[in-house]
Amino acid sequence: FHQACSPFVQTARCYARPVRRKRKDIPSHLDDLPPTMLKKDYANVPIINSVDDVVKRLLSLEMASQKEKMKVKTQQLVEKVRRSPNDNGSFEVQVAMLTAKIRTYEEHLQQHPKDKNNRRRMLMDIDRRKKLLAYLRRVRYDTFENTCKQLNIQYTPRPPYTRRITKRWAVKKAFCLKVFQEVRKLKAQERLKQRREQQAKAAKEKEAQGEG
Repeated sequence: FHQACSPFVQTARCYARPVRRKRKDIPSHLDDLPPTMLKKDYANVPIINSVDDVVKRLLSLEMASQKEKMKVKTQQLVEKVRRSPNDNGSFEVQVAMLTAKIRTYEEHLQQHPKDKNNRRRMLMDIDRRKKLLAYLRRVRYDTFENTCKQLNIQYTPRPPYTRRITKRWAVKKAFCLKVFQEVRKLKAQERLKQRREQQAKAAKEKEAQGEG
């Protein structure tokens, strides 16, 4: 004899458990960093070779956070394009640093596509990098080509602005020009009036000083 279930249990059994989708493993641009590489702050320490293997492992990228791995990756990209060992602020170095940040944002947004704040930051960095690359392309084309090649950037120049001229657009433009010219005339008359008032005031003050 089976005991009858309560209505609440019977209702609960009718619902299936939600199936959790397994997230796909998204390849990261930090995957090529060897885990045995030391963190950026400990790479150039003189006594690092004499420490124990356990300490080396703790100071390596195997135990490092995402932020510390980003520092190492940014340093690698900067080393590819910098002009000299002391170059820390040239246009190429700025492009390399922005590239590392943009790729990190892209990987984050693949996992969290609704993160609008980081998407906005990524678009701002992309616009800034485009401006720097456009300047390099205009001033130092060989450096621009080398930077794009070393950092694996595909640069597409901005297309020229084209707009189909319609009758409505032409009438609107003519009206705006007419309003602009009328405003300029009014401002010119106002400035002329103020100048004459200042000249008359200065003349009265001069006459008063002469009489005194």
